Amino acid sequence: MRVRGLVKSYGSVRAVRGVDLDIRTGEIFALLGPNGAGKTTTVEILEGYRTRDGGEVSVLGSDPGRQRAELKRRVGIVLQKTGVDRYLTVAETVRLYASYYPRPRSPEEVIDLVGLTAKSGSRLTTLSGGQLRRLDMAVALAGDPDLLFLDEPTTGFDPSARREAWEVVKSLAALGKTVLLTTHYMDEAQYLADRVAVIAAGQIVAEGPPATLGDRNLAVARIRYRTPGGRAAPDGLAGQPGLDGYTEIASADVVADLHRLTGWALDNRVTLDGLEVTRPSLEDVYLSLTGEDTGQAHAGGAA
Repeated sequence: MRVRGLVKSYGSVRAVRGVDLDIRTGEIFALLGPNGAGKTTTVEILEGYRTRDGGEVSVLGSDPGRQRAELKRRVGIVLQKTGVDRYLTVAETVRLYASYYPRPRSPEEVIDLVGLTAKSGSRLTTLSGGQLRRLDMAVALAGDPDLLFLDEPTTGFDPSARREAWEVVKSLAALGKTVLLTTHYMDEAQYLADRVAVIAAGQIVAEGPPATLGDRNLAVARIRYRTPGGRAAPDGLAGQPGLDGYTEIASADVVADLHRLTGWALDNRVTLDGLEVTRPSLEDVYLSLTGEDTGQAHAGGAA
């Protein structure tokens, strides 16, 4: 997928302002951004559901604005909400959607892939929320697409159901499918995506692997610990404890500083409660790039 100079306005509002993207075949790519950033508009243009005002877009070698019918045969979409008939069985639903495509994947194979074989003959009214989301995946896979668009695939899920959905997405990538994911959950992007892009005010402000986005891998680490009675550590490793009794220091050489700190603790028989080393998380970088607060970053919904 290749996007160059993508622009879209709604009246006087410029929703997308010159977006450039390259998404490689077989990768999971996450597009992150706050509500109103242009994320949904960008994805809908790539899907062929919204026209663009300018720029070049190639999705699987086709222009979604001019060759949507051809593109639809090769694309699967998982929306936040779907309108499948709740009184059909799982197998009936997947067979129905598979019948719309010229070269569908075996419905039984698709049902097995998303982990619903045991529920194949069950009506949708009996499925849990997590199972229904698995069915959404099955419907998107029924036509054996080369590219999948996943829009907030785990919004509203409990932690267990989210993890199950993540494994389904990982299995899609293992099949060689390309996945474009939108999510507000930073741990989801961290776990699933090969690369991420952050969009803010209609522009891409950062792009790269989750581990290195915004040079977070190069950021100064912080060492955090607590000693009994606030006992001071050696020079350079001591600091003023916070209200919770923990001392936090910046470290440019984590290995050397940890060696000194733990060596001192062992020599003096001092415990280092809650000892941990941290670098800026993906969420920290995201908040810095978008200016969102923590509550917004975890909120669900579309942009």
